[in-house]
Order: sequence, then structure tokens, then C-alpha cells
Amino acid sequence: MASWNSRGLRGSMLEESLNMTNEKYRREKLALVQKIPTPITPMEFDKEHHHITLAYFEQKSTVDYLGNVQGVPICFDAKECATDTFPLQNIHEHQVEFMTEFEEQEGIAFLIIYFSGCNLCYYVPYRDMMRFWDRALGGGRKSFRREELDQEYQIRVQGEVFIHYLEALQKDLDSRE
Repeated sequence: MASWNSRGLRGSMLEESLNMTNEKYRREKLALVQKIPTPITPMEFDKEHHHITLAYFEQKSTVDYLGNVQGVPICFDAKECATDTFPLQNIHEHQVEFMTEFEEQEGIAFLIIYFSGCNLCYYVPYRDMMRFWDRALGGGRKSFRREELDQEYQIRVQGEVFIHYLEALQKDLDSRE
């Protein structure tokens, strides 16, 4: 089991920005996308019993977000990376399996990766994620560089808060037609 306190606050800024973006999309009736909570079992509390200090994940999570964009089912996982090289070990096999099954059901799966070192955010279509994943399974690199991503899928970040991924989603949809 993975320990709650071993994961720290990784990705919390990205997650908060995505939550704010999704709330804006909901208010504007553009999309309904929700963060999927990962069930945990608390093991230790602080002395006042107000804060969990140790917990374990009850089960493997699927992806971070599920929703619907004007009739199009979407799922995505949000990842943060401090360098220009993204390690594929940050994507878990059960997540790839879920995204594959989601795509097979005619949904759209993707990653949103924030490269914090250069303050750039990318939409990574499922097909590109799988290209890197399959390359690693075939004995190739176990990571990919930011430069390998399609620059057309760089996500506009507005006001350092909102991550407008719907434009990239539209490009992804257009490329499938």
C-alpha cells in the first residue's frame, strides 16, 4: 500500500488550477468535469484529531478527472514535472489500462502535464501517451522530453490560474475525424 504522507503535495498547484478551471467551465456551461477522490484509510491523527498524519490508499485510482464536454465523455490525469524530462513511471499501468478502455468506449482520454521548471503546460493526447508507453515497453526510453510533445498542444495558461484545455481537446477531436 502507498502511504499518504509519502506523496506530499505533489501536483497540488496544478490540481487546484484545474479545479478552478473546471468550476469556470461548469459555471459557463461548457463542461462538467469532476475530480475523482482517491479513497484512503486513516491510520494516525495528530493529538487534537483534526488532521490525518498517516493514511493508506484503499485501492488503485483510475484517473484524476472524469467528465463530459458538451456530449463528449473525457477522462484525464494531471501530472507535474520539475524538469524537461517526464518519467513514464509517473503513469501507472492501471491508469493506462483504464484510459485504453475509456477510449475503446469512444471516450477521449489524455494527460495534462505541467512542466514547472519552465512554467509550460501540455495536453498529451492518448495516442501520444501510448506511443511513449509502447516505446518504453519495447525497450526504449522510459521517459520523454518536453520537446517530443506536439507543440500545437501547449495549453494556454491565463492569469497563472486557469488552464484552458478545451482548445487542445478540440484539436484532438478534429484530428480524429
